[in-house]
Parts: sequence; structure tokens; C-alpha cells
Amino acid sequence: MTSRLLEKYRNEVIPALTESFGYRNVMEVPKLNKIVLNIGLGSSKENPKAVESAVKDIETITGQRPVVTKAKKSIANFKLRDGMNVGVKVTLRGQKMYDFLDKLVSISLPRVRDFRGVSTSSFDGRGNYSLGIKEQLIFPEIEYDMVDQIRGMDIVIVTTAETDEESKKFLELMGMPFKK
Repeated sequence: MTSRLLEKYRNEVIPALTESFGYRNVMEVPKLNKIVLNIGLGSSKENPKAVESAVKDIETITGQRPVVTKAKKSIANFKLRDGMNVGVKVTLRGQKMYDFLDKLVSISLPRVRDFRGVSTSSFDGRGNYSLGIKEQLIFPEIEYDMVDQIRGMDIVIVTTAETDEESKKFLELMGMPFKK
């Protein structure tokens, strides 16, 4: 079974992008490569329960087991030692990637309080888009009563687009609600 968003990409997005940018080959059209979710634990790095809770949250949201990231260097000012747990990340590809993006765009982002659209200035110059979320409660799978601490997360959408203009048009057609 294919995702609703993948069908939309094949039937609507590819013809629209081919027309607006004049691609000669279907393989030139930008597509999703991967989506990376990251939670930095910050001040709660001494607490082992915080790592378990962050792992559980990301696993519930994405349906995929995340990787615990560790510090590469010791930094005395931050009370950080080499090898300490500093965050949790997961990389989504294939079907799960399309399902997550569909859920993010159609269900989760509209649940943000005072939502007027996502920023258009978060492109990196190579066609990738980054998005920060202040709390994990916007995802419908997370139960409010089960949350021990509100955590934000970073979401990076990696595309095969060459420029930010192509990437913005691609994400707009995929349903990303940019600010007007």
C-alpha cells in the first residue's frame, strides 16, 4: 500500500515541477531523500530517565527505534564528558518518511497554537529544509498525561533539489504550509 503523499507526488507534483522548471527527464524532478528527527537533551543529560523518555517519544511518533547520540568531546563548562548521552535521533526513509511528512503537514502543524505557517528562511542553500518544534505534544500519538517533560525537536527534510527555490516549490506542492 502506497502513501497518500507518494500518490500526490507521482500524480500532481512531478507534472507541476516539470512544467515550472522545464525538466527534460523525470529523474531531474526533486524528491524526498530522508527526514531526520533530533531531540537534544541539554540540561537533562545527567538524568537517565530523560534519555529513555525521549527514546519512547520519538519511537511513538515515528514508529522506528531511534539512536542515542553521544558527546564527541569533553567540555568542562557544560559539565559534559566524552561519551555522555546528549540526544536522540532517527532517520526516516521510504514509506515511513512519506507517512511522517503527511502526518506532520496535515495533522501536527495545524495543532500548533497561533500557527500561521512555517518560515521560508530555513533552507540551507542546497535544497534542504529545517524546522524546529517547541513541544512534542502536537503529535496525536503523544498522550498529555504520560509526558514527564516538554521537549522540542528539530526536523530536517532532505531533498534532491539543487536550489532553495526548487525545494520551496516542491515542499509547497507536497503540502507544507509556508507563511504568506
